[in-house]
Amino acid sequence: MTRALDQIRVLELAGIGPGPHAAMLLADLGADVVRVQRPHSWPDQLPSHVLRRRTTVEADLKDPAQRDRVRDLADRADVLIEGFRPGVAERLGLGPDVLTARNPRLVYARMTGWGQTGPRAHTAGHDLNYISITGVLHAIGPAETPVPPLNLAGDFGGGSLFLVVGILAALVERARSGLGQVVDGAMVDGVSVLAQHVLEMKAQGAWAYGRAQNLLDGGAPFYRAYRCADDRFVAVAALERKFYALLLKGLELDSAPLPDQYDRAGWPALAAEFERAFRSRTRGDWSRVFDGTDACVTPVLTFDEAVAEPHIAARGCLQSVHGHVAAGTAPQLSRSVPPPASAETPATVTDVAARWAPADG
Repeated sequence: MTRALDQIRVLELAGIGPGPHAAMLLADLGADVVRVQRPHSWPDQLPSHVLRRRTTVEADLKDPAQRDRVRDLADRADVLIEGFRPGVAERLGLGPDVLTARNPRLVYARMTGWGQTGPRAHTAGHDLNYISITGVLHAIGPAETPVPPLNLAGDFGGGSLFLVVGILAALVERARSGLGQVVDGAMVDGVSVLAQHVLEMKAQGAWAYGRAQNLLDGGAPFYRAYRCADDRFVAVAALERKFYALLLKGLELDSAPLPDQYDRAGWPALAAEFERAFRSRTRGDWSRVFDGTDACVTPVLTFDEAVAEPHIAARGCLQSVHGHVAAGTAPQLSRSVPPPASAETPATVTDVAARWAPADG
């Protein structure tokens, strides 16, 4: 079966985090991804879920002859992904000006935290820094302190996903113009766009600056997690009144003596009632009470538990591969269906020229 990105060749200059993740997404959709890795740089031979569906070429980019090999591969590629600090690729002779002059159809995708321009472009940083400076971290966590949302918001939400959007957009535009272009993927850009809904609520006067005071930040008692009798948790997201009514029904609470759902002054008292109720039974008990209802109550599962959850298993969101949990492929397309996810260390080869004919041939 033909996959969506069949015949699209992607050259990935090895890095960590969002760059490899973006390459994984493209490979999952059918692109032929070749990863350029430093010789003997594998820390071990553990299977890699992120590096699935790739071929690896070993090359020392400090060696002029091996850089020439990489340039030759870029001549045959549709997309190049790199995640160096600004200026590093240029110093290696692998920057976009050099490579797009040789291959005008090349989409040159750059993944950084700060972007290629701006006062911080040449400084170090990590996910937490990129989401802190955009205002996103300030809004996440309990009132006392901001809490890192893993590295999902910056590295992968604002990083790899937006890089892939840029790559796909550039490939669509190339079909019209015949020319590639540079994609400047910056996590500070992407995470700011992810926050647009919250920014809109703020503009409408519906979002307070303090944490745990709003509908979606744990402030609302009907949109947070609660501890159960077995010290496990359930997630409650009964935002609409009709769903909230089903929540009260499942908890066997009478709405009459309770504060109104959207009376913020009554939220502390309402939260105390919910805490008491959920503490009376186990997570499994509450899962059975609310399963199949529209109360928007679900168990908070670990990754190992989630892989066996019936809905997650049915869709293949998470899969058990060689005893480890791995993500499936997203989004799911109706005709272009990828093979099952596999955990593998990509085969290391010295040349892919036999597989990659010249770009013009």
